[in-house]
Amino acid sequence: MGRSPSDLIIFVLKRLVQLIPVLFGVIVLTFFFTHLDAGNICNAWYPHAGAATIKNCEATANQPILTQFYQYFINLLQGNWGASVTGVLVYPYIAAAVPATLELVLAALFIMIFIGIPLGVIAAQYSGRLGDHLVRIFYLSGWATPTYLGAVIAAVFVGPYLGLPNHGEYSTLAPPFHQYTHMSVLDALIAGNLPYTIDAISHLILPAAVLAFINMGIATRMTRASMLEVLPLDYVRSARMKGLTEFWVMYKHALRNALITTTTVLGVTAGGLLAGTVVVEEVFDWPGIGQYAYTAIGGGGSTPNYAGAVAVVIIFAVAVVVANLIADILYGVLDPRVDWR
Repeated sequence: MGRSPSDLIIFVLKRLVQLIPVLFGVIVLTFFFTHLDAGNICNAWYPHAGAATIKNCEATANQPILTQFYQYFINLLQGNWGASVTGVLVYPYIAAAVPATLELVLAALFIMIFIGIPLGVIAAQYSGRLGDHLVRIFYLSGWATPTYLGAVIAAVFVGPYLGLPNHGEYSTLAPPFHQYTHMSVLDALIAGNLPYTIDAISHLILPAAVLAFINMGIATRMTRASMLEVLPLDYVRSARMKGLTEFWVMYKHALRNALITTTTVLGVTAGGLLAGTVVVEEVFDWPGIGQYAYTAIGGGGSTPNYAGAVAVVIIFAVAVVVANLIADILYGVLDPRVDWR
């Protein structure tokens, strides 16, 4: 029996429902850690706030624990995520930082897909030979490189050698157009500003390449393993017997089925890329959630930002959950053996 679009909708809705307990669990954990570690919760959540704000917070803090949790949950939904030690509200900063990190992660995924997957095909095609060994050395080098070391080498040596910028999103402190999405390349495109678009892309290349290089091994290795499974199958041998070129056999017939596993793994990897953004964004001064996380926990000698650290934990948890959801959906869409009902 075939799969209908309505079955896909039900499949996606089921996955969404299954994620609700996970997100709720993260919120519960952050709430209890807040009360265990913060000391005076109101001073930690609203440093330098006015007397009225502190008084309202303390009134809630004296309520039963379930009432406090309810207020905490409502505040999260309303965007009331507290303030940093400098008095800057957390939510507006987070709202601007998340798109910047999303842009960086998507650029890294783009590089992983268009370099890592073809390398996996080459490794499978020349399995056990020189080409396979060279590809393996390349992706193992990425896996073995600490994130901070790869970022520093790229910023100090690779960037200047290639003439690529290694600092911020643009060559100027502020672009001469409104940032609607807080994604540098997309905002420049929306503004129709070609010089700034090129400038934004040049600033994005190094941090995205570092993030991709360190994590590319998963895409390359999974593609290689999947290709080695499908290459001996009858339909691949039949394609060769028909006289099709090796390129057409590998990329049209074999890779199409091999990508089912690779694509779903890349969806999960997207969530894992967030861990690398903390160091990469700090080294390249990229104004994303990773850099915000670094400063929130007191990185670089800054004062720890309690409310900001809690917000970062929630954002990272949501990102990982969403990445896994996308991976589940992709697997269900790409693999016809998965029952959507």
